Amino acid sequence: MTISRERVLQELAEIAVPGGGNLVSQDLVRALSVESGLVRFVIEAGDAATARALAPVEAEAQRRLSALPGVEKVQIVTTAPAAPRGAPPQVVARSGGASDPPSLKIGRHPTPQAGPAPVGGVARIVAIGSGKGGVGKSTLTSNLAVALARQGRRVGLLDADIYGPSQPRMLGLTGQRPTSDGQMIEPLHAHGVTVMSLGLMMKEGEAVVWRGPMLMGALQQMLNQVKWGELDVLLVDLPPGTGDVQLSLCQKAQVTGAIIVSTPQDVALIDARRAIDMFDKLKTPVLGLVENMSTYVCPNCGHEAHLFGHGGVAAEAQMLGLPFLGEIPLSLDVRLAGDEGAPIASGDGPVAQSFARLAARLIADGLA
Repeated sequence: MTISRERVLQELAEIAVPGGGNLVSQDLVRALSVESGLVRFVIEAGDAATARALAPVEAEAQRRLSALPGVEKVQIVTTAPAAPRGAPPQVVARSGGASDPPSLKIGRHPTPQAGPAPVGGVARIVAIGSGKGGVGKSTLTSNLAVALARQGRRVGLLDADIYGPSQPRMLGLTGQRPTSDGQMIEPLHAHGVTVMSLGLMMKEGEAVVWRGPMLMGALQQMLNQVKWGELDVLLVDLPPGTGDVQLSLCQKAQVTGAIIVSTPQDVALIDARRAIDMFDKLKTPVLGLVENMSTYVCPNCGHEAHLFGHGGVAAEAQMLGLPFLGEIPLSLDVRLAGDEGAPIASGDGPVAQSFARLAARLIADGLA
């Protein structure tokens, strides 16, 4: 037996809260997700004292929902603004003993959505995904964004790798902070790209210890409460794997499609297939595959080597009937440029040209 969203809301509407009313009538429920027997949502309190007073309410909700037929697991997080009244709120969370998350200086939580919605001013949303970590997905995303900007496109980059945000370092934005008017965030800009990342809200190296509902809430805020302006394309740097962030993005935003990044070796390709299968199940078109770390050319002797193999991604794309968008070589200069906050695509040379070719392909195909 499956549980419906309406049934969950009906049960929550029967739970009284201090001061009168119930969880639903007082509009305290945020980011409600009901899928495959898992119920997740955020209870948003007005202040820290109210959040503490809602502890019995959270426990009652946990008890009632867990007893419903079709519910296998319930995850609830209670949040409250940390700033005093009149100042832009900062979202803090109590999530089963986890550490406080970084502050999001946004005036409100996102409201629940019935389905995928467009992001104001953004013509296309392209997700950059991979089945596993370590294949250079984030490096490719930052360089592709710069390459697109150099070819005249209006580009945004959303760093949705919430557990491991690396775009601030690679784009030279470490230590800088976005501003807020209390309702919307003003993103930062680097190398012609409009950038938003949770890493801009926290200290470098600080861990985010969040459960699913907080991830969903943060992603919705960074999509819909950021002043993206008019963009031709918003690139979304996804975390590796097939988890909450990927699911939330495809359910909440009108994603044009996804690009899968993989290295040529079989182990990476196995995980790339899982990512492709995930996007297929989410009814998000896979726009094509990119082979990263494809070829290594020795800077001293010019010898070309294929450290991870070569051509595996192209062969996989052909087998699956998907476009092969190009290959990016393995180069020490890519790593050095990323560590220095100056993506290699912002300069010249063979590697920069490979990103330029990838950008030109996307533009020619009408994807950017």
